[in-house]
Amino acid sequence: MPYFEGSDGTSLFYTDWGQGKPVVFVSGAWISSSSWEFQMLPLSEAGLRCVAFDKRGHGRSDWTGHGFDYDTLADDLAALLDHLDLSEVTLVAHSMGGGEVIRYLSRHGYDRVSRVVLISVTAPLMIWTPDNPEGVPQSAFDALEAERTKDRPRWMAQNAQAFFATHLGNSVSSELVEWMVQRCLDCSAKAAVEVVRTGCRTDLREEVGALRVPALIIHGDADASAPVDLCGRRLAKLVPDNIYKEYPRAGHGIFVTHADQLNQDLLDFIGGTLS
Repeated sequence: MPYFEGSDGTSLFYTDWGQGKPVVFVSGAWISSSSWEFQMLPLSEAGLRCVAFDKRGHGRSDWTGHGFDYDTLADDLAALLDHLDLSEVTLVAHSMGGGEVIRYLSRHGYDRVSRVVLISVTAPLMIWTPDNPEGVPQSAFDALEAERTKDRPRWMAQNAQAFFATHLGNSVSSELVEWMVQRCLDCSAKAAVEVVRTGCRTDLREEVGALRVPALIIHGDADASAPVDLCGRRLAKLVPDNIYKEYPRAGHGIFVTHADQLNQDLLDFIGGTLS
């Protein structure tokens, strides 16, 4: 199986399908690269080179106990792009993976990247601060973390429907829900805690305002994990050159429930057609 060395020698697994313009998928918290199958298969068949990797502590990568800050995660992403010597890349990120992409660009520059796609991302800042009064109080995050850590399998199963917003008519089979729960459990307990802390506490407002490549921002208006008012709509106001698309009745698992619409939007942005 293909592996590359992260910024500190951590062994990280990646998948590389297809030929053509490179598209690199960056997963959110808890989920490995396998979650991108609904994008990677059709887009690779449409003539794009699709690459995804398992974040440290996730999936088939080393379950290391450190390096879950955005600097290290961005350096891991840089190591992948260097390992494959990719250029004119489209970076596609979901959830807290958006912070990895944003930090990569502010830390490593734009030589390899042509555009970015930010899907249901937790940026620019989710937590309450004096200058971010709309944010979520730290006490709420702490309580949620304690509940989730006490019984991760139960918490994931109970919150799967909200992840997909099935209460609003999004159709997801029970088997697919169970599959996604298992994907969310496919990371270490340490990683499960630390990546959420990073994604929720890191202030990216200044960095997103300095982005210098075109951005496609996609968010669901029923996202319970990254509320649209706090994340997607605010991000669209801060990113200089962006196209903002808001999916009605879509939750956080937009890459599953709205895969066809998302894939077409990706192709329209990158350039290409679905066969």
